[in-house]
Amino acid sequence: MKKVVKFGGSSLADAAQFKKVAAIIRDDPTRLYVVPSAPGKRFSGDEKVTDLLYRCYDKAAAGEDFRPTLSMIRGRYDDIIVGLGLKNFTLEPDFAEIEKSLAENPERDYTASRGEYLNSKIMAEFIGFEFVDAADVVVFDEDGGLSLRRTNKAMANRLQNLEHVVIPGFYGRGVDGKIKTFSRGGSDITGSIVAGAMKVDVYENWTDVSGFLVADPRIVENPVAINTITYRELRELSYMGAAVLHEDAIFPVRRSGIPINIRNTNRPEDKGTWIVESTAQKSGYTITGIAGKKGFCAVLISKAMMNSEIGFGRKVLQAFEENNISFEHMPSGIDTMTIVVHEDEFLHKEQKVVSAIHRLASPDSVEIESDLALIAIVGRGMKSMRGTAGRIFAALAHAHVNVRMIDQGSSELNIIVGVENRDFETAIRAIYDIFVTTTL
Repeated sequence: MKKVVKFGGSSLADAAQFKKVAAIIRDDPTRLYVVPSAPGKRFSGDEKVTDLLYRCYDKAAAGEDFRPTLSMIRGRYDDIIVGLGLKNFTLEPDFAEIEKSLAENPERDYTASRGEYLNSKIMAEFIGFEFVDAADVVVFDEDGGLSLRRTNKAMANRLQNLEHVVIPGFYGRGVDGKIKTFSRGGSDITGSIVAGAMKVDVYENWTDVSGFLVADPRIVENPVAINTITYRELRELSYMGAAVLHEDAIFPVRRSGIPINIRNTNRPEDKGTWIVESTAQKSGYTITGIAGKKGFCAVLISKAMMNSEIGFGRKVLQAFEENNISFEHMPSGIDTMTIVVHEDEFLHKEQKVVSAIHRLASPDSVEIESDLALIAIVGRGMKSMRGTAGRIFAALAHAHVNVRMIDQGSSELNIIVGVENRDFETAIRAIYDIFVTTTL
């Protein structure tokens, strides 16, 4: 058994959190590969180290004095080092190098990556693991994207004779030799890459929550946890705003069939949520999760005998493509077609799009509806359960929520409903109650 363990910023915010992480690693000898994030917030109102590093870069790039901010960052790390009792360990040479870079040739990605780099050096020293710089094993291609083939080869060669390793998350090296970062939250991706390259049995992702919840706890009070979720279900929920894991972290492990276990650093006894390719385990409820977003527009295109006109859909979508707008959903009827788009992308281009639709497709009419929220009800159990859609609409009707759009995928894995923005929270609570609360 081999495991990769990735720890988020809140799990490594100070020395006390470091000690919790070290205890977790030492508690299981199969936790061989450790991927740390940069220190996160220690308390409400605190700042993440990565945000401070970006501020350093911005000041340096603008010719302003970045040193007071860099001194704040140095203080964060000094506090961790002292709190861990690492008397003969120092990061001074590293900070001297960062300061020189900012003064002479500031680079945004290099500066931002130092949070994970420094935290990983401390972690390796504290737990007695080998430190391996991500710049030596994570490779980006000529276009700035991850080169998974080169990365897997470099990582396998570098780690093959090392049993216990700490690798910083969030960054790697481009073909030009410069440091290149993933998007924010990219340490999740690094952990997934290490897991796939080293063919481990489990990828544990430790954060400040005990896995995924059926619904957003800011909307539903004390929602139940999800024990097991498939990659496909996770993809649907993540797309609609359920963000516990960076969605790009799924692919490197999915192709290898490696399960992900989301765990809570502050409650290590909790089993968390297992993310798997497929499972015979039945969920305790018909649905697996509910997630949603506000701020959509629906563009309703009507034309008599639309269904018999070859190429009509392509012409309509071309109008959106010409204006660089992607669509989210496309429910349709015999003589109607609805394109759902993000409101903030669409509003300043709406008349250009309407004109293009008329020019390209000659519809009878084009109507726009705004203030639309989309809610995804996701679950592998929905396929085998009769009446799921009926229960959803009954629950919404009982809560006096008007349904403005319905869209169900052919996989029967999810149902999307559109409601007014003002009814968003009410709708989620109503759906949660009908599928979860009433069965508890």
